[in-house]
Amino acid sequence: MSRKSSFTLMSLPLFLMACVTINIYFPAAAAEKAADRIIEDVWGKEGEQPAPEAKPEESSAVQPQSGQSHNVAIAVLDFFIPAAQAADADISISTPAIDRLRGSMRKRHGKLKGSYKSGAIGLTRDALIKIRDRKAVPLKQRNSLKQLVADENRDRNGLYRAIADANGHPEWEREIRATFAKRWVGKARGGWWYQDRSGGWVQK
Repeated sequence: MSRKSSFTLMSLPLFLMACVTINIYFPAAAAEKAADRIIEDVWGKEGEQPAPEAKPEESSAVQPQSGQSHNVAIAVLDFFIPAAQAADADISISTPAIDRLRGSMRKRHGKLKGSYKSGAIGLTRDALIKIRDRKAVPLKQRNSLKQLVADENRDRNGLYRAIADANGHPEWEREIRATFAKRWVGKARGGWWYQDRSGGWVQK
C-alpha cells in the first residue's frame, strides 16, 4: 500500500469523527422541543398554532475512495452514530434555577398578555421583548410596563444561561437563545408582533 493511501485511510476516521462531532455538538432538535415545553408552560396553549416541522439536516458524508476506505467509514460511523443519536435525545430543562425563572415568567405573563395583543410590546430577534408602540399604552401605565419588560428580559437572559449551564455546556447559550428566538415567534398568538431578521416589526 502506498504512503498516500495509508495516510488517507488513517485520516479518514478522524475526519468522519469531526463531521459527526459538528453535527451533534448542539442538539438543535432537542433544544426546540425543550423550548416549546417551556414556552407552553409560560404562555399556556390557548390558541396555539402548530409549529412547522424541522427540516432534516444535510449529511456531511464522505465519498469513499476505495472499497477498503468504505469499510473504514462504515466501521467508524457504526461506532459513533449511536452515541450521536443518544446525545440528541433530550436536553435538561429542570433545575431549581430554571424552575424559578419559569415560574416568575409564568406569573408575569398575565400582566403582559394584553400588551402583546394590543401591539404595545413585541418579540425581538434576540429572544427578548421590547416596547414597540408607546401610544398603545395609557400614560399612567407606561412606567409599570417598562418595568415588566425589564424584568421579563432579565429572566429570559437568565433562563438561556441556566439551560446551557444545566446541560454542562455554557458555550451553548448563544444557540439556545437563537432557538428560543425562533420558537417564541412560532408559538406567538395571531396578531402579536415580532422582529424579522433585519429588525423590522412584523405582525403575525
